[in-house]
Amino acid sequence: MRKIIHIDMDCFYAGIEMRDNPDLKGKPVAVGGPADKRGVLCTCNYEARKYGARSAMPTAHALRLCPDLILLPVNMAKYKAISTQIRDIFYAYTPNIEPLSLDEAYLDVTDCEHLQGSATRIAQAIRAQIFQQYRLTASAGVAPNKFLAKVASDWNKPNGQYVITPKQINDFILHLPVAKIPGVGKVTAQKMHSMNIQTCSDLQTYSVEQLAEHFGLFGQKLFNYCRGIDTRAVESQRTRKSVSVEETFPSDLPHLTNCTHILSTLFEQLTQRLKPYQERSIKNQFVKIKFNNFTQTTAETIANDLTIDLFHQLCQTAYLRYQLPIRLIGLGVHFHDNLKKQTNNKQLLLNI
Repeated sequence: MRKIIHIDMDCFYAGIEMRDNPDLKGKPVAVGGPADKRGVLCTCNYEARKYGARSAMPTAHALRLCPDLILLPVNMAKYKAISTQIRDIFYAYTPNIEPLSLDEAYLDVTDCEHLQGSATRIAQAIRAQIFQQYRLTASAGVAPNKFLAKVASDWNKPNGQYVITPKQINDFILHLPVAKIPGVGKVTAQKMHSMNIQTCSDLQTYSVEQLAEHFGLFGQKLFNYCRGIDTRAVESQRTRKSVSVEETFPSDLPHLTNCTHILSTLFEQLTQRLKPYQERSIKNQFVKIKFNNFTQTTAETIANDLTIDLFHQLCQTAYLRYQLPIRLIGLGVHFHDNLKKQTNNKQLLLNI
């Protein structure tokens, strides 16, 4: 049984800007791209969230929801520097750290001897030290595995923490809403609700085969997650699992036929980005399309070699699901876990 902590900074970018400019305190603040360039929010503070603003939302939409929103430009260099400093606090307790982004990370403190080895007290100490040194707040989840720790870190946000002990797992998981499962987005949650699946207890009534039939490759994870099972280790040396490129268009493309030139350009960009990963074996290609109503869909296919023809096929598959004007297109690949694997299998996977 492991002791895993998930640390999640509270509205990290906005928190830094509010710290550096006290006049912003109590006002709705967001960090992101400008509305006139079809920008999106990277993050927003809790005052802005009261109006319905959220990260990844188009800036123009956020401004309609909150006309008084204070929009600040992204200062990535500053955020990266502070993230590195915060990570140094983590290393004082354990070398087993898996960063997920600038503002969140997993820590495995199973073998940590600080504070009598108490993961709860370690999480409290880390959060206190972050605030003392950098005047920023963080939330934490403590649990026996990564899945539960991540769920727990969201339980008492902002500036709080939640602990799930091994004895509490069964009771906690039975009542957990499926929308709280990492990876279950709005569309998947709606599909589950249409199947009368509201909680993990409801998910447990489905076999792994049934979940795979309804949710594709994600079905196996759902089968384990709804039982509180997650065997993934904290990977201190993370290996890139995918590479992708995408473009948001200045104006919506009315039809897929308008995307031919864009696909060629994105394919060239992806080819360039893949050059440092020539020792990695491609597992599949995927296409992401976001429509003008912000519905997003992804299509995948197993592919050992990168080919633009497969991207064209996947684009058509994804487009035909909604047949709406296109706001964004992305192309990418997932890698095998190991190096070069020899396979010629190009069978179409279940599209997610």
